[in-house]
Amino acid sequence: MSGPGPTRTAFVLAGGGSLGAVQVGMLKALADHGIAPDFVVGASVGALNGARYAAEPHGDGVAHLERTWLRLRRADIFPLTMRDAALCLLGRRGHFAQPHRLRALIESELPCRRLEDMPLPCHVVATDVLDGTEVVISSGDAGTALLASTALPAVFPPVEIGGRALMDGGISSNTPIAAAVSLGATRAFVLPTGSSCALDAPPRGAIAMALHALNLLAMRQLLADIDRFASRCQLIVVPPLCPLAVHAYDFSRTGSLIARAEAASREWLARDMRPADPRWALLPHRHRAPEAVG
Repeated sequence: MSGPGPTRTAFVLAGGGSLGAVQVGMLKALADHGIAPDFVVGASVGALNGARYAAEPHGDGVAHLERTWLRLRRADIFPLTMRDAALCLLGRRGHFAQPHRLRALIESELPCRRLEDMPLPCHVVATDVLDGTEVVISSGDAGTALLASTALPAVFPPVEIGGRALMDGGISSNTPIAAAVSLGATRAFVLPTGSSCALDAPPRGAIAMALHALNLLAMRQLLADIDRFASRCQLIVVPPLCPLAVHAYDFSRTGSLIARAEAASREWLARDMRPADPRWALLPHRHRAPEAVG
């Protein structure tokens, strides 16, 4: 009688706007600890980080990702103009911004043009606009797939792939554990961006509030997914930062987020990634690292 098959490890990267910087610190700590996946699954900003990691999983790849984040500004992702806003408000179109700067960023930073050419298998999660189902993209033009996965409704236009209109992967599965399990993962390191648990006031602006709300929903969904899949896959959740007083539309604290996440992840790894309950990392009573200043 044959025993269990070989372990297949996935890195599962969640969405979270500017809080995607947290995943860079997590990836740095995991890499230095010698932990590497067999494949990567990402949604929204997690797809962007996951694709860049999969394109160069060894050597300088994570360092390159960090350098990109440190020079990133809000306008590089959300190039809003008065004309665009007016056209949207007048009902002339259904989105506030065009993704041309994001596409240019992807094309300049991603050495592989097609997902199937990645040195590490990379799977990008988007959402079908019409029925809300999760769509996993594993081949084809990487830039188009990533634009689909990050097409936040009302902010960016849907992206058509294979005759289907697609939008942000965070709508159907912000932390795509289900996709990782369906792709054969027996062990998954889940990299959540966390939520802005220590804000003293709601974020200002429609996009900031939309991203904040999506992150709150995502954390609830993550807990449900842990309960759903814990018996089918070993789930290891890298603890997100808490307290966190930065909202998902604020790109001014990137360096601090990366440094805090790296330090917290190293401490967690030094404790042998336990306790075993993957929900522990998301509970409010767990150890909280102090909020950095600056």
